[in-house]
Amino acid sequence: MKKVLILIPFFVLIACKKNKVESDNNLDATALDLNRALYGNWVGEFNASVYDTTGNFVYSNKINIIIKKIEKNTAYGQSIVAGNSRPLLGSFKKIDDRHFKFTFKEPGNKDSDGKFEFTIKNDVLEGTWFAYNHTQHVTQRTFKLKKQEFKYNPNAILPNEGDYIDFYSKKTDTINSDLTDSLEVAEDYYMDTYRSASDIITKINSSTQKLTENDLKNLKKLELEILRNTIYARHGYTFKKKSFRQFFDFVDWYVPISENVDNELTSIEKQNIKILNRFEKYAEDNYDSFGR
Repeated sequence: MKKVLILIPFFVLIACKKNKVESDNNLDATALDLNRALYGNWVGEFNASVYDTTGNFVYSNKINIIIKKIEKNTAYGQSIVAGNSRPLLGSFKKIDDRHFKFTFKEPGNKDSDGKFEFTIKNDVLEGTWFAYNHTQHVTQRTFKLKKQEFKYNPNAILPNEGDYIDFYSKKTDTINSDLTDSLEVAEDYYMDTYRSASDIITKINSSTQKLTENDLKNLKKLELEILRNTIYARHGYTFKKKSFRQFFDFVDWYVPISENVDNELTSIEKQNIKILNRFEKYAEDNYDSFGR
């Protein structure tokens, strides 16, 4: 019986190996493209869900969770909220092509640090943050975020609807009652008053027009502060002061991205900040009562 020797051409083996490598590379490239689609700013409300009702805290702040890089099962990112920018490191798991799971941890060397657990499904990032320090006034917050690109826009302006009231600068006035009915006992009562800004802050653009003394001489202190801080908001500055955050967190175009934007300011903006600061030192505010 003759033995039949079957020879497989060398180039066939090479071709098979090459096809397998190309196939693996295509899978890797597809996974990489899918991961990169998750990169960027995820922005929305950061709402307190477990908290000490006697504590002094802000119920809702705007948060930006930035996904920077995904390598296999490890993810890298950043959280920016209420004047704090924190690096994030954690795990990543793909459930399917439209569903992903993350666990992100802040470093833990600040009392305000914690852990984020969230999923991204159908272009919505949703989850919960848990504080490491359980003595904090807020130990748990929830969030539901959407992808939002940051782009500096010098023409971005605050909306002209609604009232701009600083609810964090309260004064309590004593009102003396003057009763003429001898059967009644005159008693003092108390009224909370707040400073407010007019719609002038929606008409002056402190990033595009060079401000003059004539523009500012009749403005209240709060109006000057808002005009100055709108410059910083346009550049994505994250405000530490809650008295400033209240005016920008609800604005659609505002995306907090940095703790320091000084190098991003234009020459006009720098000049305007100087003159606004000068006028703020001597400006006054009128306080009035408002419903909350």
